[in-house]
Amino acid sequence: MLPLLSALTLAQVPQMSIDAFYSPSEPQETITRETIVQPQEIRVLPGRLDEIPVFNSNSPEVVYSAGILLSTFPPDEMLAPRAHLDLPLAGRFDIFSHHIARGRTKADWLPKYHGLLVRNPNDHPVVMNVLQGVSYVTNPDAPFVDLPPVVDNRTGTVFSGPGSRLAGDVLRGVDEDEFPDRLILEPGETRMLYNLPIHLGNARSTLVKVETTGEVYLASLAMPAIQRGDRRAHRPPTLEEWERLLMQGYLAFPRDRPPTPLEETRFEVIYGRVAGVARGSQWHTEIVDEGGSYLSIPAPGEAFSYPISTVNAGTLGTGQIQSAPMLVRYPDTAYLAHGNYGVHYQFTLPLKNNGDRHKTVNVTLQTPLKHDREVEELEFLEPPSDRIFFRGSVRVSYKDELGLFRDRFFHLVQRRGEQGEPLVTLNLKPGMTRDVTVELLYPPDATPPQVLTVSTDDNSLRVNKGLEEKIEVNLE
Repeated sequence: MLPLLSALTLAQVPQMSIDAFYSPSEPQETITRETIVQPQEIRVLPGRLDEIPVFNSNSPEVVYSAGILLSTFPPDEMLAPRAHLDLPLAGRFDIFSHHIARGRTKADWLPKYHGLLVRNPNDHPVVMNVLQGVSYVTNPDAPFVDLPPVVDNRTGTVFSGPGSRLAGDVLRGVDEDEFPDRLILEPGETRMLYNLPIHLGNARSTLVKVETTGEVYLASLAMPAIQRGDRRAHRPPTLEEWERLLMQGYLAFPRDRPPTPLEETRFEVIYGRVAGVARGSQWHTEIVDEGGSYLSIPAPGEAFSYPISTVNAGTLGTGQIQSAPMLVRYPDTAYLAHGNYGVHYQFTLPLKNNGDRHKTVNVTLQTPLKHDREVEELEFLEPPSDRIFFRGSVRVSYKDELGLFRDRFFHLVQRRGEQGEPLVTLNLKPGMTRDVTVELLYPPDATPPQVLTVSTDDNSLRVNKGLEEKIEVNLE
């Protein structure tokens, strides 16, 4: 087991490119992996997604040239009507995007810009209040670095990639200065919410939470920087140039692989990338026994799990698909918002020991192998796969043995088939109930599903061996 680090800065770890995680530059030694089958109960996650719309721009993921990524504008008077989904948004909604910039040839060196246009179609002014806005690009904001499975992230300085940093900072309530506090749009006016560069080879993840006083149309657009004669000189596109692209442009190419129809699960399932408006920004729930007010912990040596971010053909036998439904989408993009990137999960577990002996209970985030069989078991790999399936921060809140409130942040890196380490370990006296709250923003570039597992040790009361105690030991 890798040692847990109490603090980590980017200067202390080797930096890696995006491709280093997926395409090793040297032949790798063949590793024999054993499949670990863990018989246990797998339960449907209580609750559901809320009704908050999410403007979700993630297809095509890779941007090569100018084009329309996602437009909810009406198709009237547009050169490419099919590029516009005709859905005004109003009130509370989120704006999410995740794209990578690349060039086709060596002559293609200009950075790509990602622009977000907002238009007021009404005959009265509309105010867009920006409640929170965060955006990071790989370099220099959030380079991919090789991190251990668990790192204490109490300072928020531990991350790997823009999606990882975004997820952690949104959890902490970070609001970047580059986003305006509000946009005031006069009748018929179009303004830019942001106009952000992505240098070639980099990814940018953005999440903005807004609330408007009336209906607006949105468009996510990509365009190379505008060159100014000298090779090294260039500028961002102007509002007028973005509006021209909106009116006269086409959907960005090349397109991602089209998704497999939801009813087809016999062969390889292609989930596709998301481009449209999804319904659901948060999944907040209290996990208790059916009809009860607390969650009974498992018997000694047993466990139960709640899947997170399940997809069709990957519900771990529960039949529960958590992917957000799409209100509108392009025909060649994902049928559902698979992965629920940017969705805020919050679980409160009032854990109760109904037995007559002291018990030790663990709460763990895990990344089992995906399956859809109706079996009471999870499968893991030993050692886990090289592919990273989860990379982001998790917040855990609870009261410790002394009754003191603890609010912990951990950065997790989990590979496919990884069993994970307990986020918290609690000792419960007979009849005792203690609340644990687990929060995470599902990180861009993660791969579902994960599970939240509650397990009870099969031995007698032991010294707390949760992450909290390990961190404190390492800090000494």
